[in-house]
Amino acid sequence: MLDCISVSNMRQSDALTIEKFVPSRTLMYRAAMGVYLSVVWHGSITIAVGSGNNGGDGYALAYILKRNDIDSRIVTLSGKQSGDGAYFAEKATSIGVRIEPFTSGCFTGSDIIVDCLLGTGFKGTVRQNYAEAIREINESGAFVVSVDINSGMDGDTGLAVTAVQSDLTVTVGYLKNGLITPDAAKWIGRLVCADIGIVLGREENKICSESEWNDDFTNRENYYLAPAHLDMATIHSASFELE
Repeated sequence: MLDCISVSNMRQSDALTIEKFVPSRTLMYRAAMGVYLSVVWHGSITIAVGSGNNGGDGYALAYILKRNDIDSRIVTLSGKQSGDGAYFAEKATSIGVRIEPFTSGCFTGSDIIVDCLLGTGFKGTVRQNYAEAIREINESGAFVVSVDINSGMDGDTGLAVTAVQSDLTVTVGYLKNGLITPDAAKWIGRLVCADIGIVLGREENKICSESEWNDDFTNRENYYLAPAHLDMATIHSASFELE
């Protein structure tokens, strides 16, 4: 059984954890480790990053990959970085990870593309350069991994007009309400959750596997049967400490 929560609850739980239990950089490192453990890495790897903490997860992932003798390159759509993102960008470049700006055609030849462009807080319309990057990712033919949420998707509803079409989405901490909706299923091949040690502020919804589901849950409020695109096998990266 997995917890599924709103974006605001996720933010509050994240803030609570950082304030009382785990430094934010360690959580970012664990998020990247969760992605690292979820994928069979091969071939040419491109990590597409934006300016926020979702982009920071991408820099941390590139650092982890390089430390494990796996080459990747980072394509950035913004000159800005979050505080923790800048820390991992420096760590990644110090050991030889290439960072280059997004240009048309830059995803060509990639075997795996990691989507770290827009996080769960995204609302509204995707800006032009991000929309172009998303279009090229979707047309690349690569195996696409979205980190936390598919860029362009609303984390509470799963609705999207322009969004990354992923083969795998690794959401971080807890499932978000939007990710288990039929609207989200149109964009996600397979969904898994990485446990990074975030303390849950308040319970909302419970997602049950078929084996867990029984008649007692049928009419119980806030209990739901897992959708077909959700893999109930949690990725455990909460025990990792920043290296």
